[in-house]
Amino acid sequence: MSAAHDVPRRPAEVAALLARHLPGLRADAVTPLGSGLDHDAYDVDGTLVVRYRREPDREATAAAVLREAELLRRVAAVCPVPVPRVRLVLPEEGCLVLGRLAGAPLLGRSGAERGAVAPGVGATLGAVLAALHAVPLDRLGVEVDVDDVAPEEWQDEAAETYRTVRSEVPRDFQEGVERFLSGPPAPVPPRRFFTHNDLGVEHVLVGDGRVTGIIDWSDAAIADPAVDLGRILRDLGPAALDSALTAYGADGGDGGDALRARALFYARCTLLEDLAHGLHPGHERYATKSLEALPWLF
Repeated sequence: MSAAHDVPRRPAEVAALLARHLPGLRADAVTPLGSGLDHDAYDVDGTLVVRYRREPDREATAAAVLREAELLRRVAAVCPVPVPRVRLVLPEEGCLVLGRLAGAPLLGRSGAERGAVAPGVGATLGAVLAALHAVPLDRLGVEVDVDDVAPEEWQDEAAETYRTVRSEVPRDFQEGVERFLSGPPAPVPPRRFFTHNDLGVEHVLVGDGRVTGIIDWSDAAIADPAVDLGRILRDLGPAALDSALTAYGADGGDGGDALRARALFYARCTLLEDLAHGLHPGHERYATKSLEALPWLF
């Protein structure tokens, strides 16, 4: 029986797994790419990414891996930018082996560098969301969760998070944050669509100033279209949101102003979440980008 899924693998273990299942492959260099809330990822010779789900429930892990593999195949058929190609599915290992896409996560760029490409990236991401949201839910062809968390719950969680990060927020912005948290939540969306559901800059790959791919589709769900638009606003600013909405070309089932207002609501909630995440060692870039976004969000 394999090691528990909540234990990170050593590079030698990753290389051994590939040797067992892809005998024609020679893994010369296996390098940790980093860890998210529920994944560990490794680069193999710059051509493959090996992703393990980090959780102890084997049955749930196996089901999630199979689901994500099928989801990636479905998304690849409709997404206008590249998504990772599935090379190997190992549900009992909690593992997916994916082709590595060109480019690097936009999270790794400075705020000034992100600002320089923001309008173009925003337009590309708006087109991506339009393509995803156009997929009829009864023809999706793969089971995905419905993210129907009420806006009140989003705001309550943001308020709880703020209590842990308040000292990190400059005084000039504390009043604005607290006014938002004590104000009314966003309205319930009139419709929900299939979407990436975690479209932050850590999942957007860029090269030569353009989007070269979108990664980590494990949180994809049927959700408010404003959730991912909010992350575009949070990470790339108002100009990127303007470009995204123009490329999106639809209003999410309600007026464009209502969609924009909900995007602002989710941007503010998720900024506090990312700020808290950025206080953990190794994740400082999340805190930096969150602090840089305070002027346009609060």
